[in-house]
Amino acid sequence: MSIEAWYMDSSDEDQRKPHRLTPNQPASMEQLRQLGVFHWKLNADIYETDPELEQIRKDQGYSYMDIVAVEKDTLPHYEETLKMFFKEHLHLDDEIRYILDGRAYFDVRDKQDRWIRISMSKGDLITLPAGIYHRFTLDETNYTKAMRLFVGEPVWKAYNRPADDFEIRQKYLASLQES
Repeated sequence: MSIEAWYMDSSDEDQRKPHRLTPNQPASMEQLRQLGVFHWKLNADIYETDPELEQIRKDQGYSYMDIVAVEKDTLPHYEETLKMFFKEHLHLDDEIRYILDGRAYFDVRDKQDRWIRISMSKGDLITLPAGIYHRFTLDETNYTKAMRLFVGEPVWKAYNRPADDFEIRQKYLASLQES
């Protein structure tokens, strides 16, 4: 089972709305893979003992994990934090998120710098490669609970666009030329 993704319109309306182009222009799993974005669908109800999750963590070297709930009642500075997550940025390491409950969106830039919105729901595990410009937001339900996975020590540092001079960005762009 795959996730749903589509090209976005350029509306400044609420970031939590779907923002589909009219007519809708889906983005395929193959298009996402060419950008270095990978997805697994797991059983989030058994995440604590899931052998499939354990195998992915072992295979990918995801040694650190924590869980965060993104919702108004529990996340300090909720509105400011959501705005920060939605600023276009990149990381020096892969971003790995597993949705345990609720829904959210990851937006990534394609090779032509167009936004693709990826709809995430319970059971979706996604990896975004280091150096890809992206952003995150909730959908209109205003809630998600996610596992954050890292190789080694957790790093949450985001570099807002423009960050094209970073070596990891150049490496990412070079990888796109190969695919």
